Amino acid sequence: MGNRSGSATDSDRRYGSLARRDVAAHASSSDKLATGVAGIPGVRRDRMSAPLTIHPHILLPAGEPARAIAAELYAEVASGPIVSPHGHIEAALLAQDTPFGDPAALLVTPDHYVTRLLHAHGVSLEELRPPADPRAIWRHLCEHWPLLGGTVVRLWTELTLHDVLGARVAPSAATADVLFDELSERLAQPEYRPRALYERFAIELLATTDDPADDLRHHRALAADPGWNGRVIPTFRPDAYFDPGRPSWPARIERLAAAADLPIGTYDDFVAALERRRAVFAEHGATASDHGVERLATERLDDGTARRIFAAALRGDCDAQEAAAFGAHMLDEMARMSCEDGLVMQLHPGVLRDHHGATLRSHGPNAGADIPIGAEFTRALRPLLERYGTHARFRIVLFTVDETTFARELAPLAGFYPSVYLGAPWWFLDSPAGMLRFRRAVTDTVGFHRTAGFVDDARSLCSIPVRHDVARRVDCAFLSELVCEHRLGLDEALAIARELAHDRALRVFTRSDG
Repeated sequence: MGNRSGSATDSDRRYGSLARRDVAAHASSSDKLATGVAGIPGVRRDRMSAPLTIHPHILLPAGEPARAIAAELYAEVASGPIVSPHGHIEAALLAQDTPFGDPAALLVTPDHYVTRLLHAHGVSLEELRPPADPRAIWRHLCEHWPLLGGTVVRLWTELTLHDVLGARVAPSAATADVLFDELSERLAQPEYRPRALYERFAIELLATTDDPADDLRHHRALAADPGWNGRVIPTFRPDAYFDPGRPSWPARIERLAAAADLPIGTYDDFVAALERRRAVFAEHGATASDHGVERLATERLDDGTARRIFAAALRGDCDAQEAAAFGAHMLDEMARMSCEDGLVMQLHPGVLRDHHGATLRSHGPNAGADIPIGAEFTRALRPLLERYGTHARFRIVLFTVDETTFARELAPLAGFYPSVYLGAPWWFLDSPAGMLRFRRAVTDTVGFHRTAGFVDDARSLCSIPVRHDVARRVDCAFLSELVCEHRLGLDEALAIARELAHDRALRVFTRSDG
């Protein structure tokens, strides 16, 4: 989120013209910091009483020469265009271009990263959602600001406030109302509407996450709008249709049948409807499917067993073991379809959803009560990779929230199968420390080009540039270590930094032509 001074190279022209942060402005603001603890310049005794400032070298190595090298690498990619291949921004936000309204609606209520931490500190979820007063919701964040110190939520929010929204006052109980009024006034300005921010952030591609039965009308509206020049594409997310043990499953099947304009009375009808909807998504620009499962399994059923379980489920007569077997079978079916239509298959296993039943009943899913569990990939994926792992058109991106699998399972899989790529550290691991642990765990085995680029998983539009900025800084910090150890030359590190910041995700998340 900055640009490098000097001669106008091709890279400077490509990235610098899209600058979102002026490094010189940061340097100027950092000069205002009081000399702090033990005489260390720029270190403040009390962040809560100081203006909100961001040091230009945040997240870069503390020592030289690594810091200088990382800063040069970062300057090369800081202002580059953003490719966001997986997230939870809705197309309606940009199609309708409705102003955000207030900072609570933008930064607190829709973001379970924020609400779960506030809930852990004793704030009820009722106090963080409408119809609660937005000003009161915002106060909860500001009053608990000191308790978020050191968390990635605090880092993201600070960067969003400072770099995106222009705030210069640190959140606190004393400044909550001032910040709320200032930010609300700013969000009402035309340059802070969703479309203006999309352009300002230099987003080249934004992928949404969509139900197979979604009518995709907002994607069509954007595509047909002569005033819209962005690229927003859907992602096929069929998880809810692969668990016939859910009470809502028969209703889901009816909805899918209506969307596909195909009556579903048998398993074969079901598969045909999914194929038809995947084709519609592809026509709307989709490049990927996305699959989140609690326990990973990919054993394929014979056709007769799949038909029998499906028929039993429609009658409401499917037990838990059969439901699990059907889900594993459908992951195999998704891989088969990917070989045919070229959609990249994303796999997100290892999360126990809705850990607290009372919260699920009162607030629904995605309330922040999802907890990681251990994951196993090697045996679980073997059936699927035996069939499709070397298929010319198949591509699968593996994500995990169990970092013990990075070096033991995921890197070796990506180090053999040409179809397997490693997804970025995700959810509970997308912190600066988690990203560094990922690079250190997998790079020896697969390098950088068997990884899939950064995925922001954002639920707030304003957090997208911030999360990409953090990832770029962390990657540059890691690359600087390799340069200092003489394992990479500076020119090669610069090329890798550009690849990781932009090109890698664009290459991996493109429909395969075989």
